[in-house]
Amino acid sequence: MIKTIEWINGKVVMVDQTLLPAQELYREFSTAEEVAVAIEQMIIRGAPAIGVAAAMGIALGMQQSGPDAGAEFEKICDRMSRTRPTAVNLFWAIDRMKKRFNELKNESLETIRNELALEAQKIYLEDIEANKEMGRYGNELVPQNAQILTHCNAGALATAGYGTALGVIRAAVEHGKKVHVYADETRPFLQGARLTAWELHKDKIPVTLITDSMAGYFMRQKKVDLIIVGADRIASNGDVANKIGTYSVAVLARANQIPFYVAAPISTIDMKLSGGHEIPIEERSAKEVVEIHGKRTAPEGIGVRHPAFDVTPNELVTAIITERGIARSPYTESLKKLTGCA
Repeated sequence: MIKTIEWINGKVVMVDQTLLPAQELYREFSTAEEVAVAIEQMIIRGAPAIGVAAAMGIALGMQQSGPDAGAEFEKICDRMSRTRPTAVNLFWAIDRMKKRFNELKNESLETIRNELALEAQKIYLEDIEANKEMGRYGNELVPQNAQILTHCNAGALATAGYGTALGVIRAAVEHGKKVHVYADETRPFLQGARLTAWELHKDKIPVTLITDSMAGYFMRQKKVDLIIVGADRIASNGDVANKIGTYSVAVLARANQIPFYVAAPISTIDMKLSGGHEIPIEERSAKEVVEIHGKRTAPEGIGVRHPAFDVTPNELVTAIITERGIARSPYTESLKKLTGCA
């Protein structure tokens, strides 16, 4: 299994995803600030992985805290909360670490440090198990011979391990199904080209890389049986925020009568939000759009926009696969039931 992130000897170790696929380099991070910067710079990315990284970053920061542990803890949590605004798993993980800290506030500093490190490790292990459960449920939706299209990277690299959308694909392969994957390259950061294709090739799962603009062509040619994507935040009505371009894929899927599935853990569902219009959309640097590997690909002086995510309305979503089961429309009811908010 690909090791996206680990806690090793009091340090956080991550594979540097900005270097893949050319170089598989594992970097050590010794401070909370280093982990926060790694999240911002997309050394680690993907909503579940960001949550795990934030939890480990908080635990790491508290290893070096002084006597005023409460103030330092709040400062570290605030720093983590300002790294990536769209992925709700980030805030879920921070809230969970806060809850554990409040349970420990009358304990010794050594106990607090040890228990926060254990809590971060629990979040890590629970994420892997949740992904495997998602795969078991999602496998039911995959036919024996399946041509699957996916957008961005929702694999082991986007989680603590195994993956959400790619976890479903891995589970189908493990059940002996014949699977072929079309991976959108996912401009501008190329998560599909650099990461999804790398993961699948490494696991010997047949994959064909296509540009984002080719998705409709292959759907129209009857080369795609189903689409599976991940999510960074899901509102209570089933609206889904995911990597920019996902909405376009969902519209094309509807036009071609192809099922469009979303695989995401319960921690990605934000029941406080009534709909996708309330999801904050991160706007990233224009440089990522106009440069590839430091080489300018567009004229100087032009306007550039870079929303990193878009929202797919619930009516375009066939089903949402979670570790607790599969939700279908009406999502206001099915998601309530799965999250225990009924």
